[in-house]
Amino acid sequence: MNAKRAAPSANLFAAAGLEQDAPRPLPERLRPRQLSDVVGQDHILGPDGALTRMLETRTLGSLVFWGPPGTGKTTVARLLADATELHFEQISAVFSGVADLKKVFDTARARRETGKGTLLFVDEVHRFNRAQQDSFLPVMEDGTVVLVGATTENPSFELNAALLSRARVLVFHSLDDAAIEKLYARAEEIEGRPLPLDADARAVLVRMADGDGRAALTLVEEVWRAARANEVFDAAQLQDILQRRAPIYDKSADGHYNLISALHKSVRGSDPDAALYYFARMLDAGEDPLFLARRVVRMAVEDIGMADPQALVVANAARDAYDFLGSPEGELAIAQAVVYVATAPKSNAAYRAFSAAMRTAKEAGSLLPPKHILNAPTKLMKSESYGEGYEYDHDTPEGFSGQDYFPEALGRKTFYNPPERGFEREIRKRLDYWAKLRKDKSS
Repeated sequence: MNAKRAAPSANLFAAAGLEQDAPRPLPERLRPRQLSDVVGQDHILGPDGALTRMLETRTLGSLVFWGPPGTGKTTVARLLADATELHFEQISAVFSGVADLKKVFDTARARRETGKGTLLFVDEVHRFNRAQQDSFLPVMEDGTVVLVGATTENPSFELNAALLSRARVLVFHSLDDAAIEKLYARAEEIEGRPLPLDADARAVLVRMADGDGRAALTLVEEVWRAARANEVFDAAQLQDILQRRAPIYDKSADGHYNLISALHKSVRGSDPDAALYYFARMLDAGEDPLFLARRVVRMAVEDIGMADPQALVVANAARDAYDFLGSPEGELAIAQAVVYVATAPKSNAAYRAFSAAMRTAKEAGSLLPPKHILNAPTKLMKSESYGEGYEYDHDTPEGFSGQDYFPEALGRKTFYNPPERGFEREIRKRLDYWAKLRKDKSS
């Protein structure tokens, strides 16, 4: 009876790949054994790469590896320790605290007394708080450890200046198509069988990896598991089988800010196709459409302004349309606004004028406006010449009195200087006409 009960459990155990001699996952079997095997980071590990030069001169110092997941940061750190004959110690900032750090530092000091150095690899180093990051400084300075920190976040924002000043930042790039193809070729060599994909499906699989080497190999394993004997998938079948890998996108991380920056600059550069692409990328990744609508409103006032005042109306209407229609219908209204602002004439004259006016208002202090434009509701104020000499513009032949409205102590200033573009071309004509009238009246 017990034997009969044990059999199903054993079968489930084996099906899960957990038997004692179960094959290791493909990413583990393909993990590089030497630095030259690492793909996609030639700017760091190539003949003239930064790490190559360090190893040649035997001047390895503390480092920060910055790059997206699956680009080889952990692997390179481990191989660096081998190449320099340092003891490799790995911790994660997600699971480690002050007590763990103290234990690692004490062990490294003891190891150093025996003549063995330590390369301390800290994964997700940006997750340590300021005090924890500061604790690395003494052991870095006295040579107790060679720190190699890995982060997916911008070190300029996430790491202490003191830590950054003692470490060199090396940027790891997402793997390009050629690097992903190298991984696929290695996988086929190790497995002794080709991927069951036609040419189009293979290209789709490369794109699905999204520059992540670990994800690329995981996808390869899924393809082989799904394929029956002599079966070859086309692109459509591949996407159905894999159900497509979600894009890498963290609303609080660099990917978010990179894409919104790309969208804004594409609009500013009057490229509606690129703007729509980045708009679609963010929607596809799960961005809140109302966040994007608010950004389009900002573009309308910051980069278009008075060159096309209708842009702000269109942007606000798109936001209201999304509120009214919801998703997905309302997203088309925002897309229409993206096209409108991208194709509208551009001007930041109003934006710059406002900034200059704010700067002058802060610097000049509380200056009293000229008395001739002040109301005089009391006899005392009339006796002080409030309102005296004011000309009502509508009573003049041109509808323009040409009076000075700036405080006397400040003098006349020019903040708004519209370019000869869009609607501002007409505004430029009006301002020039009024400037001539003002000059004629003053003379």
